[in-house]
Amino acid sequence: MDKSTIIKNIVKQKQRPHLKFRLKKETELFTDQLFYTLFDAETDVETHLSLLEKQFTELVELACWDQLNYCTKIWNKYVEKLPEILEKLNLDAVAIYENDPASNSIEEVYLAYPGFFAIAIYRLSHEFYKIGLPLIPRLMTEYAHKLTGVDINPGAQIGRSFFIDHATGIVIGETAVIKDNVKIYQGVTLGALSVSKNLKNIKRHPTVEDNVTIYANAIILGGETVIGANSIIGGSAWLTSSVPENSIVYHDPEIKIKNAIHE
Repeated sequence: MDKSTIIKNIVKQKQRPHLKFRLKKETELFTDQLFYTLFDAETDVETHLSLLEKQFTELVELACWDQLNYCTKIWNKYVEKLPEILEKLNLDAVAIYENDPASNSIEEVYLAYPGFFAIAIYRLSHEFYKIGLPLIPRLMTEYAHKLTGVDINPGAQIGRSFFIDHATGIVIGETAVIKDNVKIYQGVTLGALSVSKNLKNIKRHPTVEDNVTIYANAIILGGETVIGANSIIGGSAWLTSSVPENSIVYHDPEIKIKNAIHE
């Protein structure tokens, strides 16, 4: 096969689908700028909101969204939500600081905690998800996933004062509901029992009520699964059914210790 034929075949297949990978990179830049605008003391809010609006318009155009003409209106509504989002994120930071004995300052949480960054990008993307903006919310949370190891779908509903410790390996599905003052440790999965495509618009992921603690590597599956308020889910537990409030659930592995010298 000659070179021109190879190129022709590549171009033909490349159009299925037609992708602009610049959208991914530009979304990551937009996400960083949004984070800095809210948290960096040296980033002027007024100036950078104007820059963000321009970036947002370019993203919407790259995403080929049919509501491009309403972009300014959509952006203005989003900006109105930013003070509320920031208030929630400040509560998240306080929850992390107060619940992690290893944290030395609230500044450390904002600057160094991957769990906080993942929560921040989730909250900032969730508002875009709610208005039906294609691709961009998911690209935002996947950017956080790449940097932190935390996979939070932008469609999840997460309440106030959310605490993530260590972060790595956490998965929170699209239809998960997490209420207030919930603490989650590394490796936790809030997932679906089935991944059949016909379940797209059906609640597939668990509900976690107020004041629940879920320890490392616990797996909780199913849209009808509810973890009752004030419950503690121990490490490595596997749950596919509901738990009443004030429960303690734990995994009880059989551990044997032998003295190697006398073997």
